[in-house]
Amino acid sequence: MPLSRLSRPSDQRRALLRNLVTSLLDAERVTTTLPRAKSAARIAERMITLAKRGDLHARRQAAAYLLDEDVVKKLFDVLGPRFAERNGGYTRVLKLGQRRGDGAPMAVVEFVS
Repeated sequence: MPLSRLSRPSDQRRALLRNLVTSLLDAERVTTTLPRAKSAARIAERMITLAKRGDLHARRQAAAYLLDEDVVKKLFDVLGPRFAERNGGYTRVLKLGQRRGDGAPMAVVEFVS
């Protein structure tokens, strides 16, 4: 399943998802539209998998994608060990209903406990 285009050029789409995934890893919960949530959850799962590997190359790959060095540190020191025993399925996407202004489907992305 290819990533959704999110009605944006590729550079803007990449910037949007980098910001969204960085915020998700920092706050551990983000409210956004459903297509953005699904795309961000996919990338966040990959970041957690890198953190579980824990080697220098994985850290550099995560640092190349994420925008904040403190989030990279949190990813490898807190989130990676938290999901060490879990084989995938680190995030959940909960639908919230329609946004009041334009009717866009809203969702919450969060890590499973």
